[in-house]
Amino acid sequence: MSSGWRQRTGPIGVLTGAGISTDSGIPDFRGPRGVWTEDPMAELLSTYQNYVADPELRQRAWLARRDNPAWRAEPNAAHRALARLAEHREVGIITQNIDRLHQRGGSPAESVVEIHGNMFDVVCVACDHTTTMAATLDRVAAGDPDPACPDCGGILKAATIMFGQNLDPAALYTAQAIAEKSAVFLAIGTSLQVEPAASLCAVALRADAALIIVNADPTPYDPYATEIIREPIGTAVPKLVDEMLSA
Repeated sequence: MSSGWRQRTGPIGVLTGAGISTDSGIPDFRGPRGVWTEDPMAELLSTYQNYVADPELRQRAWLARRDNPAWRAEPNAAHRALARLAEHREVGIITQNIDRLHQRGGSPAESVVEIHGNMFDVVCVACDHTTTMAATLDRVAAGDPDPACPDCGGILKAATIMFGQNLDPAALYTAQAIAEKSAVFLAIGTSLQVEPAASLCAVALRADAALIIVNADPTPYDPYATEIIREPIGTAVPKLVDEMLSA
């Protein structure tokens, strides 16, 4: 595989999935020890139609949010390496993760597109009410297992995109714009199976970007990649950043 892409100038687009956060203690979803692999019920908690229809499922979801390992997670070497890259190059990060570890690892908030939302805010499905996850979990701890919207009585949920929900149009537009102008597009720790995020690779390829995939397992876009890296993400990404900055 060609290594000449490391000398490419121009903007760098990055698409990250759950794999980039596993070194921070947050399990991925589809891996051998993934959340959905070990607990199929967890996938039901991420499906919008099931969530709004089943109060018992919502109660389980609030407990799962309370116990999410992301609350204790710290940015790892891969997050910090991408932040370092952004100090020298134009970098746009599109993340499927809801943990905000990119921002905490030093990447400018304005350069990170949270295409699947975030776990720190709560929204009502029926009105415009928003609040913090911390405040809502306080209600759960106080004995309200399925807290309702204080404004309209509607169902509350994390400000994340569940299966069955459309992505935020503004976030998707920004993500597509990053992919379209990228000279190099890094897909890191993502199975590239979830749409429309995965199709951002196709957007980048149509714009003649070099597609670099850093992932332990094969993806549907492997045949189109300029380079595929199977090394552990925590060592592969810092190494890549060093190579790109010294090229």
